[in-house]
Amino acid sequence: MAGDERISKAVYAAVDELNEQLPKGVQIEKSLEAPLYGSAGKLESLDFVTLIMEVEEKINAEFGTDITIADDNLLSKEKSPFSTLGTLNEYLHELLTKEGAL
Repeated sequence: MAGDERISKAVYAAVDELNEQLPKGVQIEKSLEAPLYGSAGKLESLDFVTLIMEVEEKINAEFGTDITIADDNLLSKEKSPFSTLGTLNEYLHELLTKEGAL
């Protein structure tokens, strides 16, 4: 399985886990365009943090890495990697490439 597919699979698994805890109207759609955080996002801060922790856990398990998704560099990014599932996947691809995991 290609790196991008493995990333998506890990992210969607984290979404599934979070969705089990969320009320129906707030659940995240499993599509790359699904908004996560910001003006279009439906997640509360705590739910968003939970999602990021779940994604970190799944990615590190899948790739045998120890990456941290939310770090100080994020604040300097013009476009938030947390806008949609697609931007999150792209950001994870960058991180894993830097780690040499892809």
